[in-house]
Amino acid sequence: MLAAVAGCGDAGGLAGAGSTPTAISPDRLWPQLTPASSPAFEVGEVESEVVAGVPVPGDDIRRVDPVAVVRAEIKEDSSDYENAGYVETLRRMADCGKQGAAGQRCPVLEPYYRDLTGDGHADLTLGFRQLPGNVTAVRVYTVEKHRLVRVMHWEDAVSGVELAGRSVIIRSPSEVAGYEYRLQWTWDPQQKSMLLTHDEMLRSGPEGRSPGPSASAR
Repeated sequence: MLAAVAGCGDAGGLAGAGSTPTAISPDRLWPQLTPASSPAFEVGEVESEVVAGVPVPGDDIRRVDPVAVVRAEIKEDSSDYENAGYVETLRRMADCGKQGAAGQRCPVLEPYYRDLTGDGHADLTLGFRQLPGNVTAVRVYTVEKHRLVRVMHWEDAVSGVELAGRSVIIRSPSEVAGYEYRLQWTWDPQQKSMLLTHDEMLRSGPEGRSPGPSASAR
């Protein structure tokens, strides 16, 4: 009986977790290099462009026609669509608005609405397929001074898109087996644009894959 009581008393005691790894301070490499003051390449970090020809009735982005937005982009970059690039997207735009199977051929995906800029009004996250091929274009639009403004654009082979807080997260397959790319754009109020704030390669699969996008913000 005494042994049983002693055992119960030991159950809540503290136990050692083993030795702690020694902390290693970072090493600064090549201290003699002169710090760069400007980027070597233009990668287009800031994306902010007024969409011409697409009205915003009542400054309500939910009343903007997503198909008209994509048609405006195709008109602006017509050479990419009229030639061999995305000619199938151009062809299928004629199916947008049709009923039944024909309407399902429309390359414009379901729009999602969420306040990504923090101004209390919904913004538009829009996707459309760039065909033929396996590329999906992802865009974010907001309303500024009664005009529709594109504040983020990306296209890639996409395996998932998520909205989280003020961010858009895009997952894409990697050429390395068992890994995927995870890119995150976050609204920056100073630049008035979505900036690429994280660019990672992560393990995919049950342990590494993040949950799917929420459908609550349509």
